[in-house]
Amino acid sequence: MYKNIYMNFHFIKPAIYLALTSTALAGDFALQSPLYKTASKTANASNAFDGFRRPVTNPTLFDLALPTTKLHLIYLNQQLPDQINLATGGQADFGGDLQIYALQFEYAFNERLSLVALKDGFADFNPDDNFTAEQGIANISAGLKYAYIYDPARQFVASTTIAFEIPLGDDEVFQGEGDGNIILTTQALKLHGAWQFAGALGLQIPVESDFSTLGFFSSHVSYEVNRWFIPFVEANVFTILNEGRGNNNFDRQLNGNVPSLAPSEGADLLNFGSSNSEEYVTLGFGFQSRITDHSTLGIAYEIPLTDEENNITDSRLTIDISYNF
Repeated sequence: MYKNIYMNFHFIKPAIYLALTSTALAGDFALQSPLYKTASKTANASNAFDGFRRPVTNPTLFDLALPTTKLHLIYLNQQLPDQINLATGGQADFGGDLQIYALQFEYAFNERLSLVALKDGFADFNPDDNFTAEQGIANISAGLKYAYIYDPARQFVASTTIAFEIPLGDDEVFQGEGDGNIILTTQALKLHGAWQFAGALGLQIPVESDFSTLGFFSSHVSYEVNRWFIPFVEANVFTILNEGRGNNNFDRQLNGNVPSLAPSEGADLLNFGSSNSEEYVTLGFGFQSRITDHSTLGIAYEIPLTDEENNITDSRLTIDISYNF
């Protein structure tokens, strides 16, 4: 176990270093820039973060560092690979898609503290082979976000979120098993003119040891060309710090054998309790548009950088609308 934890930490160590140094460099650049010196004279708590954009990919784990009051509507269409490698050896036909419809909610008590509901919604699972097409509700996660750094003058925020995923979902769509997950995340946001930099680093820890402990890192860079075209690039790294036991779960799929056969976890959406999990890295790109002063539309196309046959993603399309009160 400890060897696996060390190896996985070694894998994500460069990503952590990159996130921390990028944030520091962005802050230093902003402090030295004439643009920052001009902006800092006018920036205040009421308008310093007017230009923020919520990240689009990894929506259940990669949240914005800034506490706000908002509704976040999500549509996600994940194309499944034609074949997947089995943990027991060989391959199995797969294919099809997984669609998610969700509505996230956040309520800010003040500029530093908010209540967040990051996972809920309806799942529509449509595999081509071997699995059974099913529909059902997802688990629900909620918690608190606290900004331990809130600096309008530098347009910088860093916060921590503590949330709990309640296993209220349906077994047919790989939800509702176990005793839930504790989710710990630290995230940062830096604005500089038309640029936005954001990152998150976190853990998803199952209450029941049958399921896998997940570490993740996400990053976002965007540039506002104009209000209608704000291109962005996002990257996500998911690594298993402690594998599940591969026990029978989700009886409506493959007679409960998914945890022992799956070559990976479901990253941001699913925790099978797989006993043989590979790292999973994705790259997403797209654009956002400011529909109104309080709402944005985002579209992202995401692809895996790791072997698609060792996970459940061939590609993913995410469309979201965020409305801030």
